[in-house]
Amino acid sequence: MNRIGERIRKKRELLNLHLNELAGKVGVSSSALSQIEKSKSFPSILTLKSIAENLHTTVGELIGENESLVNNPVVSRKDIKYIDQNQSGTMIYLLSHHDANKQMDTYLVRFARTSGIEGFFTNSYGQVFCHLLSGEVRFDLDGKSYVLKPGDNIYFNAKTPHDAINSHSGISELLWIQSPPNF
Repeated sequence: MNRIGERIRKKRELLNLHLNELAGKVGVSSSALSQIEKSKSFPSILTLKSIAENLHTTVGELIGENESLVNNPVVSRKDIKYIDQNQSGTMIYLLSHHDANKQMDTYLVRFARTSGIEGFFTNSYGQVFCHLLSGEVRFDLDGKSYVLKPGDNIYFNAKTPHDAINSHSGISELLWIQSPPNF
């Protein structure tokens, strides 16, 4: 239990959040959050849930439920996690273990015909690297369009206005790597 505070602090720092910013979002005082991070007090389950939501993680991650995963760096095909699907039919899968200390997120983006990434990666920051595995995807990046074919890559600042749309007649698959992690 003493490591909860350490995990909260590390995740907060990874997201470049100041203690008072997170405290304000969670609805506790900076002093209370500082005590939690130093393991001098423990949050209620409601406070812990709010902290997890504001750090874009889970309560399970903060309490260390997946720490044994650090000992196994392999994510087998059966362990790939489905994350979400948007209205146009694009699906996102997490390709790495949940780990509060990781420096990047890796996703498989599976585009249905004519689907795009609307609703995904909207509050992103940092840098993005994408590698097209199959199909064809048009990236609209800061007013310019780029068509990626299998094997092509694109690298950009996540704050740059961007969109990605499947321009292939079937399914397209894209590897999306983002640093720091923040989905």
